[in-house]
Amino acid sequence: MGPTKGMEMGKVLILTNSSGGLYDFRNEFVQALLAGHQVSVSMPDDVKEKELAAEGCRIVRTAINRRGINPFQDLKLYFTYSRMMKELKPDLVVTYTIKPNIYGGFAAGRRKVPCIATITGLGGAFDRRGILLKLIVTMYRAGMKRAACVFFQNEENRDIFRRFGIAGKKTRMVMGSGVNLERHRFEEYPAGDETHFLFVGRVMKERGILEYIEAAKALHSDRVFFDIMGYCDEDYQDMLDELEQEGIIRQIGFHTQVHPYLAAASAIVVASFHEGMSNALIEGAATGRPVIASAISGCREAFEEGKTGFGFTPGSARELIGAMEKFLALSVEERAAMGRRGREKMEKEFDRRLVTASYMEEVKRILGQRSAGTAENS
Repeated sequence: MGPTKGMEMGKVLILTNSSGGLYDFRNEFVQALLAGHQVSVSMPDDVKEKELAAEGCRIVRTAINRRGINPFQDLKLYFTYSRMMKELKPDLVVTYTIKPNIYGGFAAGRRKVPCIATITGLGGAFDRRGILLKLIVTMYRAGMKRAACVFFQNEENRDIFRRFGIAGKKTRMVMGSGVNLERHRFEEYPAGDETHFLFVGRVMKERGILEYIEAAKALHSDRVFFDIMGYCDEDYQDMLDELEQEGIIRQIGFHTQVHPYLAAASAIVVASFHEGMSNALIEGAATGRPVIASAISGCREAFEEGKTGFGFTPGSARELIGAMEKFLALSVEERAAMGRRGREKMEKEFDRRLVTASYMEEVKRILGQRSAGTAENS
């Protein structure tokens, strides 16, 4: 989508906590913006800096402590964003993930710059109680209050915001980041009598790694293998090394090119306690692999019980093992058919082009309104 009359070469500032996440899951949107606008990207790392810069983005390196709760660091981030907006004078700010949403949204509101925010997941933030919950709610209200549009990836997250009175001017629902159906093309199901379960995600408690390990201990054999792809985000490395030495799991590590590993797997496993929308599930399903997933918002939308995968209650190793046992009882032909149905679901519901179009509709609307307001005041 190119520029429209009245908003040629508008300036868009994207705030994110991961260049890899922006490039891997939202680059189609970035490219659509670049077709008609000047795009600056604030990010804390250089993982995809070269690629984004080559496409035409101006890169602004911004330190973010993604998981820290140091108020001085967070206040510094707010002032950094505010100064950035003063310097770049964007016509629109686009934010992803918690800290850019909150502090970037607040800075944009104070500077009267329209903002599009995306809630990519809430984690366990709203499971807390007392003063900490009140603080979280207050911060989100401040960040979202003046947002021109807030995108949600599942209804549960939107309901939580409504319940706590956190609101922007408008909300929209999208199927996560969608999936690039060409990059994650359909692959024929692996032949042979081996089963390879593939856990995809950061190795941490809230991603269900402990339940996955319990399942591996119970079900691994000379024909059933348990692989883990993702970096260790909590203090589990020694345990993982020991389990690998015992032949219970295999560590694949973190990879930016995940498609070959999805294609080699028999089933993709996502055991998270919380999700916005699981990219691992939709990428695995697009590749033609059945999924075994937590029966939570952000996962439920991506599979159909017994047809494209099996669900289980997060935190329950017993239910995870039960879901895996149901999968192990299937023939290779039944597993392949399950994978084909998963691919069909992705084509109908999760095509990333649909998600990109939704964002560009809001960009056109917001910048069109801003341009009209500027013309009236001139």
